[in-house]
Amino acid sequence: MPTRKVLDELFEMVESHFGKLAVQRGRTFDFLGMDISFKDDNKFGVCLAEHIKKAIETFGDDVSGEVSSPATKRIFTIYEDSPLLDEHKSKTFHSVVMLMLWVTKRSRPDLETTLSFLTTRVAAPTEQDWEKLRRLLRFANQTIEDERIVGADDLYRLKTWIDASHAVHPDMKGHTGGAYSMGTGIMHGRASKQKMNSKSSTETEIIGVSEYYPYTAWFRNFMEYQGYKLVENVLHQDNESAIKMEKNGRNSCTGNSRHIDIRYFFIKDRVDKGEVTIVHCPTEDMLSDFFSKALQGAL
Repeated sequence: MPTRKVLDELFEMVESHFGKLAVQRGRTFDFLGMDISFKDDNKFGVCLAEHIKKAIETFGDDVSGEVSSPATKRIFTIYEDSPLLDEHKSKTFHSVVMLMLWVTKRSRPDLETTLSFLTTRVAAPTEQDWEKLRRLLRFANQTIEDERIVGADDLYRLKTWIDASHAVHPDMKGHTGGAYSMGTGIMHGRASKQKMNSKSSTETEIIGVSEYYPYTAWFRNFMEYQGYKLVENVLHQDNESAIKMEKNGRNSCTGNSRHIDIRYFFIKDRVDKGEVTIVHCPTEDMLSDFFSKALQGAL
């Protein structure tokens, strides 16, 4: 840990170029509305309770009551007969979704999957979308003090989980979920609708790796440039057919999978270079399930 003298010298150097700084010292900080606290075990926490309160206030409708999750299992279902919101509610919907997106990316990854859908609805939201947002805010309200805790057990070891749900959207496209961690909490998580249709769950999983693994690759390079070259970089997946194709490429393709574009085998190149090791992860241990589907109860 840097000493106070070292920090003072750093502040002086920065101030000599950019002028006077507002310096906070201690173990708790408020930065851009984020309440950041450093723990005794070298971990830190982030909480955005005030932003959630502001989102609920902006929403304006009742969000009392308890729910077990941010969304139902039908989160990706679009009800074509649901009326469009009026102009005022539509603008409110857009504002609240964007505010909760900020909360999600900074402190509440458990809301990521729901927000990944709601952000696609801001152009023409319906009454059904409004109710989906209401449920999200109910869950956020009852867990408003939840804190995101992040820590690294080992700066030389990284774990990534990638999963994908097949044909869950109305246009039959899949949904990718991914996350990586160095021990405690996830350092990055993402849920997103896939850009193309696939013919099988195996193909959907390979597309998912193609979409999410670049985030892991970037972080691997970032850590190396900081002086921490990873000695272990493990990718966890729960589809054994996809794992075989990612390790062996075309050699593991049957007649049902030869159509898959070669660009989705870029992961094989990373495996061959020793940059990443792919291992099978039981579905009940698949962390990225939280980002690929709306979970209800036990896995």
